[in-house]
Amino acid sequence: MKRVIALCVTLMMSTLAFGGEPMNDTIKTIMNRKSVRAYKEGPVSKDQLEVIVKAGMAAPTAVDKRPWEFIVITDKAMLKKLSDVLPYAKMVEKAGAAIIVAGDLDRQQGGRESDFWMVDCSAATENILLAIESLGLGAVWTAVYPDKERIEAVRKLLKIPSTVVPLNVIPVGIPTGVEKPKDKWNPKQLHWNGW
Repeated sequence: MKRVIALCVTLMMSTLAFGGEPMNDTIKTIMNRKSVRAYKEGPVSKDQLEVIVKAGMAAPTAVDKRPWEFIVITDKAMLKKLSDVLPYAKMVEKAGAAIIVAGDLDRQQGGRESDFWMVDCSAATENILLAIESLGLGAVWTAVYPDKERIEAVRKLLKIPSTVVPLNVIPVGIPTGVEKPKDKWNPKQLHWNGW
């Protein structure tokens, strides 16, 4: 009986936003996004990967510079190599694909010494993570930047030019269902009209 009640509460919460207003699909996707580190066997299709990267390219960007570059890996041997060089991305080996989001220092707002590439590529990454969630797939943001060793390892493995910095590696796959979304709402971190 407790399980039935818990399921009913979960279903009710998934259809109602704070204040009792119905949630649209976008809000549901945002609230259901989770970091998925365990994947079932199975490929992620080229069509799905293109939709995901298109979502990344739909992100906002400073002065519309679009300094991002995306490398999609579906080759199992290369996924294994990525997992070998990234200590916190071992799950890449089991994923159906991986997306590397990188920033071109020469194409960003403010020139080579600016950090706008990182902001723009982070916005693209969040769009990618939400697109993956909306397709019923799973993913996790594994950091490459700012760790110099990880940057050089990924750059060397994928032959990335020196003016392009890999921000992250995003494993993409069919989730096992182990991970669940977290409720991160904390009203103490919301300030109205000033601090």
